[in-house]
Amino acid sequence: MRIGYLALPVALITIMASCSAPRKLRESEARYARLDSLYRATENQRKKCEEEAARAAAAYKDKMDNMQEQQTQLKTNNSQMLDHLKELSVISNAQAESIKKSLDNIGAKDAYIKDLQSAIARKDSLNMQLVMNLKGAIGNMDDKDINIKVEKGVVYIDISDKLLFKSGSYDVTERAKEVLGKVAKVLIAQPDIEFMVEGHTDNVPYRPNVLLDNWDLSVKRATSVVRILQNQYQIPAARMTAAGRSEYQPVASNDTPEGRGANRRTRIVILPQLDQFFKLLEKPAGN
Repeated sequence: MRIGYLALPVALITIMASCSAPRKLRESEARYARLDSLYRATENQRKKCEEEAARAAAAYKDKMDNMQEQQTQLKTNNSQMLDHLKELSVISNAQAESIKKSLDNIGAKDAYIKDLQSAIARKDSLNMQLVMNLKGAIGNMDDKDINIKVEKGVVYIDISDKLLFKSGSYDVTERAKEVLGKVAKVLIAQPDIEFMVEGHTDNVPYRPNVLLDNWDLSVKRATSVVRILQNQYQIPAARMTAAGRSEYQPVASNDTPEGRGANRRTRIVILPQLDQFFKLLEKPAGN
């Protein structure tokens, strides 16, 4: 009889264990499916960026090869023209030498333009790599609250204010601090980059309280983000600028709730390195 009493708890434990195992298996499979989907989306985006970069590099190489060929042909034509003029005794040797120097100066300027184009291509390549690193760090490519793009050679990171702040507030939310930490990790790895944090609002008037208007609100939101990047993620303050744009650079119409939501954003602008640009514009030696 005692054996029967002992067998009953053992059977119950066995049944409970057999029910728990499939549930844990299903949870693990669901978690794996989510991770696999995120990995595939990220991998597809990485491949797409690499393909775009490869196409841009190939197009640029073809363009430069064509320019080089044109320049070589131009030099050949210039030499033939000078020889022909000499044979006709239309110009003197001194005049021919003067023309040759002028043509050489034109060739030097062509080479200078080529160097500028090459520098711009390198900058575009670095911007593409920076965008890939930022998107890889943030992870969720489908998040409509974060938009990373390149326009006219400048990298922009737009973060929706509904992710960063509560309505009418400039206190950064805990979820936003996590996102800012991911962005900060990429920016720290690029110590030569300086950037500006811009606050933007919609055109709904701000109710005066501590702040006066949307100008005040946009600036306070920018400085709130800058302080977190400086104090929590140790980005040097000298690399950052805080600015407020108020309601005056909308990206959508303020006539709809969706448009106003898009306009309420904080933008991180990767500033161009103007000192390097001005060095490229310096007059070539010997001219």
